[in-house]
Amino acid sequence: MNCKVKMGSIFYEVVGEGKPLLILHSMGTDHRSMKAWIEPIFKHINGYQRIYIDLPAHGKSAIDENVRSTDDMLVNIFDFIDTIIPNKTFSLIGFSFGGYLAQGILHYRRNQIKSICLLASALHLKERTLPEKVVLEKDESILGGLDSDKKTAFETLFVYQNKESLDCFLREIQPGRLLANRDFLTSNWREEGYFFSEEPFHDVSELQQQALIILGKQDHICGYKDYDFLLNTFPHSTFVIVDKTGHMLQIEKRKIIQQLVEDWLA
Repeated sequence: MNCKVKMGSIFYEVVGEGKPLLILHSMGTDHRSMKAWIEPIFKHINGYQRIYIDLPAHGKSAIDENVRSTDDMLVNIFDFIDTIIPNKTFSLIGFSFGGYLAQGILHYRRNQIKSICLLASALHLKERTLPEKVVLEKDESILGGLDSDKKTAFETLFVYQNKESLDCFLREIQPGRLLANRDFLTSNWREEGYFFSEEPFHDVSELQQQALIILGKQDHICGYKDYDFLLNTFPHSTFVIVDKTGHMLQIEKRKIIQQLVEDWLA
């Protein structure tokens, strides 16, 4: 379904009934990358309305020429929230860049947010403490049939470069990569408009939302060492650093991540 918003439209899919759960994917793919691993969790629990969106400039969500910054993306997302779940409290799951957007939503709509899950989330930091890139497993035989774009993306994102990871990448991540608005995502937005105009959490010492923060110890894209402040920001939090996994921990350590998210939802 499509929802008209101030500067374009947002494509979304709703599954289930109950308390709203807004789900935000990472940069460069679409909502299917989240739905693939989140929906199996709801074989065990119920009572949630899962709202999967394609972020602005991603998937089937359209932006107009007025969208030039991440702040502008938030304006579209707030229009969507006010149209689809007006005046309702809801929970958030955000992965990578989607986690950064989730922090922005929480910053401006604290009274509406019941709980938040940040998965390998980007932060409001221009300088990050990152581990060196490592590859824990590599099967060269699976890479020969890939074109250069897929091969580069796969090798960049994964520390387990095996058939299982590749199958998930091609099934869950790659379809959204084909739809992403690359003109926008590779524009000067990255240098001039990526960071919010206001730093999330700058004006608050504690937030009472139940939080789940999950990081990969071998995540060379977002890291794990810069997140300690969130322990104080969210006194009611579960904070997990998963060893032997990189940025794509929801694929490389799927069962562990699903169990953690299920516990947070329950």
